[in-house]
Amino acid sequence: MIDWLQHQTGGLLTLSAISIALLLIMIIRFKVEPFIALLIAGLLVALAAGLPVETLVGSAQKASGSLLEGGFGGILGHIASIIGLGTLLGAILEASGGAQVLTGSLLKAFGEKRAPLAMGLAGLIFGVPVFFDIGIFVLAPLVYVAAKQGGKSIVLYAMPLLAGLSVMHAFMPPHPGPVAAAGLLHVGLGWIIIMGLACAIPAWFVGGILYSTWIGKRINVPVPEEMLAAAEEARGDEVKNPPSLGLVLGIIAIPLVLILAGTFGSILLTKGSRLYGVFTFFGTPAVALTIAVLLATYLLGYRRGMTRDQLTELTGKSLRPVGMILLVVGAGGFFGAVLSATGVGKVLATSLSDAGLPVIALAYVISCGMRIAQGSATVAIVTTTGIVAPVVADLNYSQPQLALLVMSIASGSIIASHVNDGGFWIVSRYFGLSVKETLQTWTVLETVLSVVGFVMAALLSLVV
Repeated sequence: MIDWLQHQTGGLLTLSAISIALLLIMIIRFKVEPFIALLIAGLLVALAAGLPVETLVGSAQKASGSLLEGGFGGILGHIASIIGLGTLLGAILEASGGAQVLTGSLLKAFGEKRAPLAMGLAGLIFGVPVFFDIGIFVLAPLVYVAAKQGGKSIVLYAMPLLAGLSVMHAFMPPHPGPVAAAGLLHVGLGWIIIMGLACAIPAWFVGGILYSTWIGKRINVPVPEEMLAAAEEARGDEVKNPPSLGLVLGIIAIPLVLILAGTFGSILLTKGSRLYGVFTFFGTPAVALTIAVLLATYLLGYRRGMTRDQLTELTGKSLRPVGMILLVVGAGGFFGAVLSATGVGKVLATSLSDAGLPVIALAYVISCGMRIAQGSATVAIVTTTGIVAPVVADLNYSQPQLALLVMSIASGSIIASHVNDGGFWIVSRYFGLSVKETLQTWTVLETVLSVVGFVMAALLSLVV
């Protein structure tokens, strides 16, 4: 059957469409865990295409080199340490009181009138090392207090914060989506950081500042009294001996600066020189994040009174959610490897070329569809990248171009958050919004962030 498919464009495209439909049916209709759904879809597509069993799963004597092992192991070997270390860094920053220090300093600097801007900047900065939902849990009480003091709708203060957290989670390492996409497309994280900031900051400004200011004046939602009371009570349990603002910002900046230094060092320095080796070593994402975690452990942990047992408990607790994320990413790598082996990538590339549709636009549309259909941004990114990776394999894209492709996929992954997205309900619950109000505010905000992010990626792709 594989010989027939390789010579039948319609057959391969149909197979690709069926595999995506199968994925969505399993996840949406039958509530199958995404990593299991990706695994099943990959296996069924491979068997339907007639790939040899030995190629797919190996043999009883030797499994190494199979699509199953290579697809899982190839991507996890690249990203597991990055996601794990990034999660640890965010957990230590959160436990040390770094979020409160950062937000409090910004609110003081900007004053009451510009408190929404301060909340937006807090989300943008603190969103680099912490997951989206953790950022809400930690910073929501500060939103309640700022909104109560300002006497205005909580929407005016919450939306800028959410915009900052959302764009960082979608576009920037060490978050799972962009890191996984970078691994599947073999893009250096330095370029992901550069292009991520180039797309995220304009999207945050348009969505988190302009749109949020507009909608915040039109939808008046008072601060829920029970949440305000809880926030005031929590302020009595603030971390003793909190870190300085400079230390918090420095810890967040260290891995980003080292990774960027490694990226530019590989371009500007002579390959093989001692300095080239130094920049390459310290600019390796796993090394850069390890340095940041060690510094955070000492400066924000031990030095401020955390015991070894407390840090061990914090480490274990923070890493628990990472397991499922890594399984989804690994299964996505396998699914992409199967699509590549069946020849779908080459067929899609030819079809796109004939139709005149840019790959960056196709990637965005697919990612949007996956996001709207099943809700998870990470699943949308991983699945879309698995579909697109074979398409770009022979197109000789540069690192900046591949990074912009990742940004396009990331942009699509956050569009139109609605009732099938856990983030929708977190926002609704934590800020006292009805379903209608959440759709009017959060759902539209995510769509604005998505569209502006994609437009930036598309425009930049014309000049790099």
